[in-house]
Amino acid sequence: MKKYMLMACLAGGLSMVGHSVAAQGNKRPSYSGIYPHLAMYNNEGECGTGAVVPWAGRLWVVTYGPHLPNGSSDKLYEITPDLQQVVRPESLGGTPANRMIHPESNQLFIGPYAIDSKGGVRAISYKAMPGRHTGNARHLTDPRGKIYYGTMEEGFYEVDVNTLMPTLLYEDGNIKHEKGADETSNQPTSLLPGAHGKGLYSGQGVMVYSNNGESGPQALQKFDIEAGSLAEWNGKSWKVVRRNQFVEVTGPGGLYGNKNPDTDPIWATGWDHKSVLLGVRDRALGWRFFRLPKASHSYDGAHGWNTEWPRIRDIGTPQQADYLMTMHGMFWRFPGSFTASSTAGIRPRSAYLKVVGDFTRWNDRLVFGCDDSAQKEFLNVRKAKGSIEGPGQSNSNLWFAPLTLPDQLGPATAEGALWLNEAVKAGEPSEPFLFAGWANRSAWVQNHGDADVTLTFEVDKAGNGTWTPLRTLTVAGGRAAQTAFASNAPGEWIRVKTGQAANLSVHFAYAANDTRTTGTPPLFAGLSSVGTVSTTGGMLYGLGKNRRVLGLAALTYNGDKPTDVGYYELNSDMQLVRKEDTGTHSFIKTKFAIPRQVVTIDEASVLVVDDKGRRWRLPLGNEAYTNLTNGAALRICREVATERDLFNCHGTFYELPAENADGYAKIRPVASHNLRINDYASYRGLLVMTGIDLASAAGNEHIIVSDDKKAAVWAGVIDDLWKLGKPTGRGGPWKAAAVKAGQASDPYLIGFYDQRSLQLSHRAAAPVTFTLEADPVGTGVWMPYKTFTVAPGQTTTFTFPVDFQARWVRFKTDRDCEATTLLVYK
Repeated sequence: MKKYMLMACLAGGLSMVGHSVAAQGNKRPSYSGIYPHLAMYNNEGECGTGAVVPWAGRLWVVTYGPHLPNGSSDKLYEITPDLQQVVRPESLGGTPANRMIHPESNQLFIGPYAIDSKGGVRAISYKAMPGRHTGNARHLTDPRGKIYYGTMEEGFYEVDVNTLMPTLLYEDGNIKHEKGADETSNQPTSLLPGAHGKGLYSGQGVMVYSNNGESGPQALQKFDIEAGSLAEWNGKSWKVVRRNQFVEVTGPGGLYGNKNPDTDPIWATGWDHKSVLLGVRDRALGWRFFRLPKASHSYDGAHGWNTEWPRIRDIGTPQQADYLMTMHGMFWRFPGSFTASSTAGIRPRSAYLKVVGDFTRWNDRLVFGCDDSAQKEFLNVRKAKGSIEGPGQSNSNLWFAPLTLPDQLGPATAEGALWLNEAVKAGEPSEPFLFAGWANRSAWVQNHGDADVTLTFEVDKAGNGTWTPLRTLTVAGGRAAQTAFASNAPGEWIRVKTGQAANLSVHFAYAANDTRTTGTPPLFAGLSSVGTVSTTGGMLYGLGKNRRVLGLAALTYNGDKPTDVGYYELNSDMQLVRKEDTGTHSFIKTKFAIPRQVVTIDEASVLVVDDKGRRWRLPLGNEAYTNLTNGAALRICREVATERDLFNCHGTFYELPAENADGYAKIRPVASHNLRINDYASYRGLLVMTGIDLASAAGNEHIIVSDDKKAAVWAGVIDDLWKLGKPTGRGGPWKAAAVKAGQASDPYLIGFYDQRSLQLSHRAAAPVTFTLEADPVGTGVWMPYKTFTVAPGQTTTFTFPVDFQARWVRFKTDRDCEATTLLVYK
């Protein structure tokens, strides 16, 4: 591995001799690591970043459109050390996400391109090798002279590294089954189960291929049906390893291939509706699988479209490897020594919001290639957005970040299940579930049968496969229990087995200590406070037809009453300039008007009724948000990272999965604030917001004021929102509400908050017993947690322990009464 990396570094150094350029990077504006001038556009429904690789003294980048097996308007980009962007004339486009360095020929293969050590580019025609190129792998029998290409529709080729002549192994599915519109189902495949190919790697005598989706109409709507597969090919025949959704396939050799292909492990990441999956292949032991919790459910969906390309990649140095894994909204530290018999060292780092297609280390910074702003929002539609649509032209960007960034974003709170209402055999242990890495850990167990069941929790303390008992838990038939684990309880992994056959749910909930404070940090200085009467706002829209600017229909507000200011455009140099364009101005005001009555705010909480008719309640913030929300002066919901929404309601930002990933049921609070944010949108990889206090905007480089000083916007990245502070709020499902005995309240969000307390009261003449139920999963898996008997005229208070984690809570009473359930999150 180190040898291969050294060869690449030498090649890069030599290529710089003939490419002397003046340093200009510091003259270009940047915001939170985004350089607007590096934005990448295409003319397709989506513009994602498929691969980013340092090579020949440059950073090479390919973008992709949604389903374009024969090429597209996407480009191959060459980024110079001084951050000049060169669009290569050899560009063919397509939907590429493959990348591999072939040490013997000293070439980088990225998309349909081969790049030599001096930066010379050759391209393989899509006529010769059609398909959506998703992965490369070293050849099983001629690794010096050939490499493999795999496509998303099961096309496989071997390519001569010298002539670039492809030889067909298996025909791409697009040849005989042309796909319809981008929103239609994945094409059915004939070679392997599943659809929507992702990863490719080789070693131990096999080539391993993954897909993460399913064809058919059900996959467009559901997240919990059978989907995806992991498979391997021995050069003659295919074998399905596991029938789940898989993405990354790699090993310690990364882009170069494993240095010791016969013995080095192969890693694969994936998921099902219960948890993240991690597989490792051992030459002697075969495949072994493990489970990890999910930080975000925005990546779910049986079609597989919401993930892009999660990766495991070495971001260290030639002297010291350092593997970073991205999976379901979490940065993970991944041990390069991970094998089937040595599994210690995986740790959560922090949660993130950007959608990342690839990443690398370049010039001592991390560079993330993102999927930011899709013109088509595909299946991600909901009434909370009104008739709003995506930008006029798809675009994405690179995100430059310090090497420490993966430890600095959101809390690593996460959860996942071993079993959800599943038949469990007596004495048969579950798959291992990650146990190390969190301060607060607990498990929820529900016995769906009639007989009592005793569960044994076992831990692997050192990650060597030696299991020892941690505790036992007996759960009566038809009952549920929560069990908390001490912060110092040892174990890399935990598993569960039962003494008798049973039908069980076992779900783990892990919470990080949220050390963020409240209050507006300097990064957001100049944005108007919610308590201010007037603000400078406006509606935002990224223009199409290659205009590549952000349109602003500027407004000033007095309370919730807007007044037109004029039309402005924000260009790539981040200059906000007044323009006379009545057509565009009118279009933005009409098409991007904030919809009314998409949420209901009552005295108890915020009520959301989703597109499926399900009811959800969220905490309240500053009371000033109520009138502004009812007056349509605040944007509530918008897509600012592809195929998920940013939901901003009553002073809290939330990550909101698409409805096909279970939507509001899996909503994740990000941060609370007291800002009067009028609108927000994605532009050139940036999060742009309106709602500026012009009088206090000076001095904050994140605020861009117009040339006539009458309009302004704030610019940063979506992951800046974590810095606003921890989520807080107050409310509940009932406030002086007339309730019926035994009738459950609406679900009320409790997940991802800390310092949570509860106050219960009623106006009955006799004592009332309240039952608090928790849904740790988010899919209606309700488990009784605690009962409280409240005397007439009294208020009962309860402080939740730090190890209590669930996604939703709800309440029932044992008699008709007028009841109040007040939850306070500090």
